[in-house]
Amino acid sequence: MSPLPSASNPAAAGGGRRLLGQILKARGVVREGQIQEALSEQRKHGGLLGQILVQLGACGAGDIALALAEQSGLEIVDLTRVRPEKAALALVDGDTAHAFGCLPLAVEGKTLVVAIGDPLNTAVLEDLRFTTGLEIRGVIADAERLRAAVFEAYGAQSSLEDAIAAAAKASSGADAASAAASMPVVRLLNSILHRAIKDRASDIHFEVFDGDFRIRYRVDGALYEIEAPPSHLAIPLVARIKVMSDLDIAETRMPQDGRIELSIDGRPVDLRVATLPGIAGEGCVLRVLDRSAVQLDLSVLGLRPDDEQLLRKLVELPHGIILITGPTGSGKTTTLYAMLQSANDPGVKIITAEDPVEYDIDGIVQVPINDEIGVSYAKVLRTMLRQDPDKILVGEIRDRETAATAVEASLTGHTVLSTLHTNDAPSAVTRLVDIGVEPFMITATLEAVVAQRLVRRVCSGCKQSFQPDDELLRELGPEGERLRGATFYYGKGCDDCHQTGYRGRVGIYEVLLMSESLRKIVLAGGSTSELRAAAIAAGMRTLRESGLQSVTEGRTTVEEVLRETMA
Repeated sequence: MSPLPSASNPAAAGGGRRLLGQILKARGVVREGQIQEALSEQRKHGGLLGQILVQLGACGAGDIALALAEQSGLEIVDLTRVRPEKAALALVDGDTAHAFGCLPLAVEGKTLVVAIGDPLNTAVLEDLRFTTGLEIRGVIADAERLRAAVFEAYGAQSSLEDAIAAAAKASSGADAASAAASMPVVRLLNSILHRAIKDRASDIHFEVFDGDFRIRYRVDGALYEIEAPPSHLAIPLVARIKVMSDLDIAETRMPQDGRIELSIDGRPVDLRVATLPGIAGEGCVLRVLDRSAVQLDLSVLGLRPDDEQLLRKLVELPHGIILITGPTGSGKTTTLYAMLQSANDPGVKIITAEDPVEYDIDGIVQVPINDEIGVSYAKVLRTMLRQDPDKILVGEIRDRETAATAVEASLTGHTVLSTLHTNDAPSAVTRLVDIGVEPFMITATLEAVVAQRLVRRVCSGCKQSFQPDDELLRELGPEGERLRGATFYYGKGCDDCHQTGYRGRVGIYEVLLMSESLRKIVLAGGSTSELRAAAIAAGMRTLRESGLQSVTEGRTTVEEVLRETMA
């Protein structure tokens, strides 16, 4: 390999960290007007400035990577002129190089020089430091050329079956710590993670049973089992996950929570780790937060145009409480973020309290909850009020103290957004009463409740239409007769959707606006059914009705709506 250039730091030479836009402008890649257009888009919809510039067509992803490298002071290498050393390639397996977009170039004493395509992908450098036992020096290369160079150096990525076989052989008879650090186990876990991200999984389940080990992905809300590794791989795989998330590898009797930050195929991915000891052994679940996949924009969530406009107006209210309800995994947090993003403006101060903070949003102050050290929702919320915010997000109203503080914040001129776990919008009111909020306080502060569900979207690549028969219409209950003659859709199954007929998910919504008639029912101690009847009479579209509209519009199937809603 030809000698690498010495590291230079143009950012430091200028007396401080230079802005990305100014670096791109100085390199002649973009114009000032394009930078201002991208900044305007960022203020409206959030996201990274570099990604927005690429989306606007102002420059390419490679230009952004080189500018980020200059900003962070990392050296840049041209892989058309630099060839990796065999000794360096031998230190990193091909599956890891493919999965995490890295290429070892040279061994300089006790330091391994590694090329990466993303200057923000420092987590993989830390991982390589652990697996190789060497110091790691990262350099930046063009992402497209890097992918080609990895293929030239290692060939095609091995299959998951091959990785399982190699890990099973290497870990047989070894203790957990040794097996977790072995290259075949590292390679297997990397393959599992890479496949999960590629398949758009939201969760990865490692489950241990008596004499059995199972790995499942949750994709679009449904669980799918992948090839089953031998049961003796459960301990080293879970141990490897604990090492990556800085958890205690020796503690297998207590649940632990951690976090892993990765960049897979150039995409920043955050994994939330939760281990759980069971009677057959320790298992864990990884929650996948793919920052490049989330779209914090109300216009892409599946709202009806009138409901979208309503949510935009609600978040602009000067005070009041707005609640989003639904079960775990129904997209409540994404809706809240999208609402806040629509109000995110330099003239508006927004503070959030979350457990945990799932996505970083520029321009918003986000506070993580940590009950272990006394940083509770109620305590943070009280402190927030002294920070002069305009909008407040409380991740979840769990107890009377948090609810009371949210009510107090609303009464003192703040807009409060939060979540509750209820089945529909009217149930949120009775849930607040059960928590301990006085009915008169609810009527004085609550402005709206949005209930939501996520249903799987019909795959556009294999969508088929059909006319529902009488049996299906009867199954739909009272709404069925009104849909006679309508066109329904389903997915036939194709390679794009892994033969499931579904690809992606879309939201269905039920928006309850507090009116004078509803407030009178609350003050009189009315039941949930009374509130629901009055809200429907006032024009509320129920979850079932919203879902069936999505069916006739070709966005989802009737089976999905029946599974997620009640008549």
